[in-house]
Amino acid sequence: MQGLILLNKPKGITSFSAVNKLKWLGQEKRVGHTGTLDPLATGLLPVFFGRATALAGIMLDADKSYIAEVKLGITTDTCDITGTVSAEKSVSVTREQLLEALEKFKGKIMQTPPIYSALKKDGVRLYELARQGKTVDIEAREIRINSLELLAFEGDTFKIAVDCSKGTYIRSLCRDIGDALGCGATMTELIRTATGGFDIKDAVSLDDLTRENITDFILPEETALAYLTEVKVTEKQAVRFSNGGQLSYERLKNADFADGQLLRVKFGDKFLGVGYADNANAQIAIKCVINQW
Repeated sequence: MQGLILLNKPKGITSFSAVNKLKWLGQEKRVGHTGTLDPLATGLLPVFFGRATALAGIMLDADKSYIAEVKLGITTDTCDITGTVSAEKSVSVTREQLLEALEKFKGKIMQTPPIYSALKKDGVRLYELARQGKTVDIEAREIRINSLELLAFEGDTFKIAVDCSKGTYIRSLCRDIGDALGCGATMTELIRTATGGFDIKDAVSLDDLTRENITDFILPEETALAYLTEVKVTEKQAVRFSNGGQLSYERLKNADFADGQLLRVKFGDKFLGVGYADNANAQIAIKCVINQW
């Protein structure tokens, strides 16, 4: 079994549990996903099968879109409603104040990840250190908020649509918006609506998948890389690439690539794998081989 499934992850289970269910349904040991969703979160989770799992890491770099619901006046240790409340304040925020605050978070910003996250500090997951009651100095990281739109605002609750770079924690964004407003905030709902060119409208529910029909929902692995430049090769080059050999620019019709640029390597209609431009050596080096020639 090889390819990918666009899964609409349900609320209340981890991404790991969802992947394990797909592993059982597809009877395939090699299964990987592209970006963890917390148990509270729902939405788009592309899952790769077989040799296509090598592409999961590439898709992690893709921008992502979310819709989040946020409650003002409450701060929790996890930055979402599942955590322990650490502070409560009265709320007297106007729509104009909220819109003004949102403007501060557009573009490139520095963000501190939540302590309850899977990031590692000295080789240990942050959430493990948090459960041990340890105080941890978490470094802020640069992220990019491409767009941030207010969808609804009533009382102490608002809803936002966010398009952002990899590494963005929406929980942290909600926390920081609350801090900017002076009353605190915590995320109450989260839906991932898009990633890597895929949209949630094309995703399948976990409940709708069975061992009998799962193959009906498998997409070709190349669909995950439609945004990459395509490089057509000859049969001899296809054999070389499939066997782990680099491809010299001299033997390509067009080799105008940015250094390090990822490329879709194909022979005819057959997708072979992903290479990257190695301009110093004037060649396409191998990122991963998906289909042998």
